[in-house]
Amino acid sequence: MDIWLKRIDKDTNSANMAADLSGRDANGLTATAVSNGGSGRTTGGGESLSTPSDLAAVTNGQLDPNLCSVSAPVSMYVDMEAYANYDSNSSSLPEQVRQKLAELELELAEGDLTDKGFAKKKAKLLQSFNISPLPPVPPSSDAQNGSASPGVRARRRAARRLTRDGENRFHSEIRQEQVLKALAEMKDKAVALNFKRTSVLLSSGSAGGDAPQQPPTPPVASANGNGHHASSDEEEDSLPSERDSSSNVSSMRTASLKSEGNGLVNGHAKPAMMFGMNIYENNSSEHVPQTNLMNIKELISNLRNDAVFDTPPPPPPDVAATAMSATANSHIYTHSHMGSLRLDRDETGTEKRNGKVSAKIQQLLTTLKKPRRKNLAEYFEDDDLELEIAANQVNPNAPKPEGNTVTPFVGERLSPASGVAVMLEQALQQHAHSFPKAPALTVLDVNGRLASHLTYSKLLRRAQQISYALLNKTSQRDGTLKIKPGDRVVLVYPNGDPISFISAFYGCLMAGVVPVMIEVPLTKRDAGCQQVGFFLGSCGVQMAVTSEACFKGLPKTPTGEVVPFKGWPKLQWFLTDNLAKPPRDWDPPARLQDELPAYIEYTSDRDGSVMGVTVSRGAMVSHCRALKATCGYTDGEVMVCVVDFKRDLGLWHSVLASVANRLHVIFIPYALMKVNPGSWMLMISKFRASVAVVKSRDLHWGVLAQRDHRDVNLSSLRMLLVADGGNPWSLTSCDQFVSVFQCKGLRPEVVCPCASSPEALTVALRRPGTGSVPGSSTGRGVLSMSALSYGVIRVDQENSLTSLTLQDCGRVLPESSLLVLKIDGPAYLCRTDEIGEICVNSPYCGSGYWGLQGMTNATFKVQPLRPDDTPYKEKQYVRTGLLGFLGPGGLVFVCGSRQGLMQVSGRKHNIDDLIATILAVEPMKFIYRGRIAVFAVKVLRDERICVVAEQRPDCTEDESFQWMSRVLQAVDSIHQVGIYCLALVLPNHLPKTSLGGIHLSETRKRFLDGALHPSNVLMCPHTCVTNLPKPREPPTDIGPASVMVGSIVQGVRPAEARGRDLSVFEDDNESTKKYQFISEVLRWRSTSTPDHVVHTLLNAKGLPTGSLTCMQLHKRAERIAMLLQDKSQIHPGDNVALLFPPGIDLICAFYGCLYAGVIPVTIRPPQLQNLSTTLPTVKMIVDISRAKAVLTLGTTIKMIRSKEGSAAVDAKTWPIMLDCEEQPRKKSLVGYRPPSPDSVAYIDFSVSTTGVLAGIKVSHAAVAALCRSMKLACELYPSRHVTVCLDPYSGLGLVLWVLSSVYSGHHSILIPPAEVELNPALWITTVSQYRVRDTFCSYGVMDLTTRGLATSIALLKERGVNLSCVRTCVVVAEERPRIALTTSFSKLFSTLSLSPMAVSTSFGCRVNVAICLQGAASPDPSTLYVDMRALRNDRVTLVERGAPHSLCVMESGKLLPGVKVVIANPDTKGQCGDSHLGEIWISSPFNASGYFTTYGESAITNDHFNARLITGDTRTVFARTGYLGFLRRTEAIGPEGELHDAVFVVGSLDETLLLRGMRFHPIDMENSVLKADKRICECAVFSWTNLLVVTVELDAAESDALDLVPIVTNVVLEDHHLIVGIVVVVDPGTVPINSRGEKQRMHLRDSFLADQLDPIYVAYNM
Repeated sequence: MDIWLKRIDKDTNSANMAADLSGRDANGLTATAVSNGGSGRTTGGGESLSTPSDLAAVTNGQLDPNLCSVSAPVSMYVDMEAYANYDSNSSSLPEQVRQKLAELELELAEGDLTDKGFAKKKAKLLQSFNISPLPPVPPSSDAQNGSASPGVRARRRAARRLTRDGENRFHSEIRQEQVLKALAEMKDKAVALNFKRTSVLLSSGSAGGDAPQQPPTPPVASANGNGHHASSDEEEDSLPSERDSSSNVSSMRTASLKSEGNGLVNGHAKPAMMFGMNIYENNSSEHVPQTNLMNIKELISNLRNDAVFDTPPPPPPDVAATAMSATANSHIYTHSHMGSLRLDRDETGTEKRNGKVSAKIQQLLTTLKKPRRKNLAEYFEDDDLELEIAANQVNPNAPKPEGNTVTPFVGERLSPASGVAVMLEQALQQHAHSFPKAPALTVLDVNGRLASHLTYSKLLRRAQQISYALLNKTSQRDGTLKIKPGDRVVLVYPNGDPISFISAFYGCLMAGVVPVMIEVPLTKRDAGCQQVGFFLGSCGVQMAVTSEACFKGLPKTPTGEVVPFKGWPKLQWFLTDNLAKPPRDWDPPARLQDELPAYIEYTSDRDGSVMGVTVSRGAMVSHCRALKATCGYTDGEVMVCVVDFKRDLGLWHSVLASVANRLHVIFIPYALMKVNPGSWMLMISKFRASVAVVKSRDLHWGVLAQRDHRDVNLSSLRMLLVADGGNPWSLTSCDQFVSVFQCKGLRPEVVCPCASSPEALTVALRRPGTGSVPGSSTGRGVLSMSALSYGVIRVDQENSLTSLTLQDCGRVLPESSLLVLKIDGPAYLCRTDEIGEICVNSPYCGSGYWGLQGMTNATFKVQPLRPDDTPYKEKQYVRTGLLGFLGPGGLVFVCGSRQGLMQVSGRKHNIDDLIATILAVEPMKFIYRGRIAVFAVKVLRDERICVVAEQRPDCTEDESFQWMSRVLQAVDSIHQVGIYCLALVLPNHLPKTSLGGIHLSETRKRFLDGALHPSNVLMCPHTCVTNLPKPREPPTDIGPASVMVGSIVQGVRPAEARGRDLSVFEDDNESTKKYQFISEVLRWRSTSTPDHVVHTLLNAKGLPTGSLTCMQLHKRAERIAMLLQDKSQIHPGDNVALLFPPGIDLICAFYGCLYAGVIPVTIRPPQLQNLSTTLPTVKMIVDISRAKAVLTLGTTIKMIRSKEGSAAVDAKTWPIMLDCEEQPRKKSLVGYRPPSPDSVAYIDFSVSTTGVLAGIKVSHAAVAALCRSMKLACELYPSRHVTVCLDPYSGLGLVLWVLSSVYSGHHSILIPPAEVELNPALWITTVSQYRVRDTFCSYGVMDLTTRGLATSIALLKERGVNLSCVRTCVVVAEERPRIALTTSFSKLFSTLSLSPMAVSTSFGCRVNVAICLQGAASPDPSTLYVDMRALRNDRVTLVERGAPHSLCVMESGKLLPGVKVVIANPDTKGQCGDSHLGEIWISSPFNASGYFTTYGESAITNDHFNARLITGDTRTVFARTGYLGFLRRTEAIGPEGELHDAVFVVGSLDETLLLRGMRFHPIDMENSVLKADKRICECAVFSWTNLLVVTVELDAAESDALDLVPIVTNVVLEDHHLIVGIVVVVDPGTVPINSRGEKQRMHLRDSFLADQLDPIYVAYNM
């Protein structure tokens, strides 16, 4: 641990410093201070710094004016730059020798030469040359002259000048200069501004919604540093590569620059004593040969460039050993080789074979040089373990601790004379009787005047009144609660009433009651109020003690009672005002045992959970004794307290130690500090106070209060106790305050930083006093933040971008021992140059967390371990939560806390350090200083840094985004870490603590819950998330035949399944052979069963609006056919468009077309309320289908020819329009029979989910085969009733609505889906009324019914609705089954006797509208759980329910008879095994004939409808469905007694997203996003230019839109390991959905690119 420290002697003035600097030690040597950069940098203006017999440390670029001499051995420092210059000028090598050396170094760099060979050849080449001996280092000019020059002194004074214009305790001019320098080095690039709708802008204009730009790439810092290398081992252990600039380079080379004159023995460093502490120098294993005359600079540079980045680092040297020996000629780098065989290369780079190498060996080498084929496991890595490893990668170039194991710092022993009374109650009684008029407490009001005053006698009297009332008086409310010693009560007092609080506190101590101190709740939902309530409940608190004024200010109910705070137990309120005097014969309880609790002080962890630290009576008294000895309190002193008196230092000093030592405490309320920040200094001047307890914030405010400095006199102050001295950034405030008020009598030595924690109380404290008092000196260190992020102490340059200056927090208190243990893992002792958690063993630590025994054992009973796992002594230590190290001279240095620690990618960062950097980026124009929250959230197994700040109201959106961009660049440049999310909120929107600060845990909770409501947000996952799984590399050299052979070898069953054979069930009677067309079936039924009802149409009230018997349908179809034959323009084989609403007319028109020999094309009619958008779509389908006529209703014809319709589409462009109600002129129908069963029966047009309008041709044979297959599978007979609630225009809905009932003869009850929107109970009540066994619906109908009847189940049951008759309830869809919807539907209606096994799904697509359908005798639908990660790689792996990354998939119905299905690779067309995910191919007699295209058949038709497998069943012709799925053989038995093969549909092939080499399904990501937040009512995912775009519909106020951006980004990253590029927040109903309830993602994508969405907010993630 080589650290620059300065020790301050209080008696030494600046006049003595110059004389000391010019002195020499006893040996006549002068120590030259060399910077950590190693380039000969000296202090001040560049001259060397010499000290007499000690080493003077340098801080902030100047010498401290009070520099003391320390009796420590001196180590000689060597200026390496001077050495290098001297070596280069002493002699020069010949040009030929230099060229030869360059060639050797090139061969070594390319691996053609070993290190050993390089050394031999170089030694042979340079054997005739020698290096001249190193000359002695000349003394500096300052040391010779005895004093520095006037220019040097002026520069030193300028460097010592402290900043005066800071805005808070984190401000630093050096840090601001560093940030500006870093920003100047960054390349200015425009940031893609997020787009916000005008209605959302509260205080700024909207930004453009341009395409996202790539984030600016920060320059990679050079790894070379400013200095020169002198140690090879130091270089390999510490230096980062050029690809990783996170490690500090210069600071880790400091010790290696101290060469032979500094105690080097055979090239190794031995420990040197500095400031009374062992300072271990880094090992230097290089010894420069005497025969080498090469320039040292050039040699080290070449070695660094050639070898350091290509070799693994050797194990770190044992720097702790005091006696070391090594070979003088140890080499710099060691390369490991498998053999000594080398191939020489000529100048052209070609290999020259050595004559001693055989041809077989040469062939073997050539073979080994070929790239190795990867095994299957290396093609994709997507496991949690690898995510953890990637998130916590160990940087091999990171600095490592090299010091000895730390030894404890032990405080001095207390003398008996320094003790106080046995109990504080006794001390109060003694002071009240001995000094009854002595002032005890004084409180100022908000105007700065003395508001109230209390003497010790009055304090005792009030405490006795409260003690007596607690023990002997019942509650003032209902008289039911009785308090006894040992019970816990909560003290609720405001920060402006310390007198009432202290009186109640000592009253509780006298009564033996344990007080629990909390803040006053101001509202019902204060930040952290719920956690405080849980804490009070765990403590068993039933009574709250408060004052009357505070009780009146609490929120009340209309009845006058205190409102029940969220999470709080039921409390009875006890008022401490106007209490009666206790009887004269009453005595407080006897002295209680020291082990009993005295009070409970609350603390919280980083998650906001509140815990209570129990402090025993013995610990409380011991702590007061230690504070008296440390601070030197004397009776009658005056103390000014500015901090919170209910906890921490305010409680320990102003409440406990003050009474123990009879101090007069003046309390400054926080409300006064906000009005008059200098009031506490005026009180010091007025009362001649000798002690002040403040925070660094108060020091900073005091500096800003310039108008109050005239009457300030701080000469009486002997101790200025800085409560947050453990914060590294308190140094700036302390230096500012001393610099400004030194002219007002303030002495620098009175500033006493303190480190404390609720668990260990006071950890360390800088002793007040002068130089004659032992332990009054101070120390400072300039450390590298880069090394600190690795938990290692390294010295950095003074004004480096990565430097952090620390001040000491004094020494450990008496009677206590202090150690530093490792932060993570077991409690191992740290090394001396390692950052760890400070742990304390003392008699005054807390005894544990109340009611949390497990956490108590982990925090308060820590057993330190040595590196060999043996216990270190038998003492148990308490973890303080402070991070730091033990410095020389017993000084304690704190650099952070566990709560402020963020571990990102294996490196640790402090919240305060990041805040200081952010504040340096010109914040005054954009945000409020001091209103910044920095925290970490865990996303994808690693912590991500989030920054939230309050934006100024006059800051525009463009300006705020530019500021956020500069913050990202500054943090990345200085801390080498990226910010995950940067959000700006409106003023006063962040949750506050009682003292006005930001409630960090509540801010973090609101961010995670989506309740922060930011005004601007910028997500940067692309630059922060570095532990994504490795992208998949699909194997390109594995063909379908290899896959087939591999499946056979592994015993994997080929993915193939088939339904029952349809030909077995065909009847041989004449009727079946005769009626091969559906039109002939209708004619046959009209004659055989003319009065049989086949169709019934219901309205929203459940009443039949029309019905058709077989004869009625036949007659109406004939009439329409004659109407079509009347028109000369229409011929058999022409296409006729049918524009009918769902009803009877559509069915009659369809069969009328078949009778007339024309081909019907069913099209959804235009909507009157949306005619301008729906009518062009209808016209487009009419044109594409090449319809010669439009058959519709008269009302539709009038609507098309109306003014509104003509405005949308010209009426003259339509083909001939026929009214189906028009009477034909012909009286007889000319019979038509199709020429063959393969001729086209109808054309089915539909829009796919990808937005493609496709029409398929369905033949008469396919219609008959499909109806026959459905009849056999579902057992559809004339006596059956079937309910159909589907759109009748395409797919299976058209078949069930129009064709199936005519072929099978069953009764179809038709319900238009639009009627269900009006009456959600229509479908369910119809099924119950008609006792329907089979019903068909869509997902939209099921969702409407589920949502609409969720609260009406009991009413339906009262009306007698019973669904026990339902055998099959089939959801017709062309997608993956929606298990969540079907499950919720089954559970909801199970009360109405619906069987959960009755609900199933079907599957169809464009090439075949019905592939799977749940039959009457089919097994129950099966459900599987598969690994979602395997699906991304086209593999199917079954997992258990509840397993991580499990995805529940349900069988898509049973294969219909006559259907054969195989799973094929969509790219290679080879048949897959049942463990692979592939495209579903189908062979069936009812496949579609092909696509209907304008220009005839195309190649795509042949590829889709006439595909053949490359491997497997190569003879069968299949149709490609375009859907991915897999087959799985279940244990269920099918109708034929064989094991059932289930078909599982995963998703559409065209909609899959190929990202990072893997296949993702949008529905999976959409389900994750929908579950993330209840305000997201719908979601759609698509990709655009390799960016993942997530569109969410916001079902809340527009101000909540920006809350969804981090939520969506987090959930997709966690569940799918993908980074969202763009988040689009839109209004409900924006995501387009077709009639089947399927999302039109491609249509949404086109609307987004065309800027037609009108989004609420568009966020471009960087």
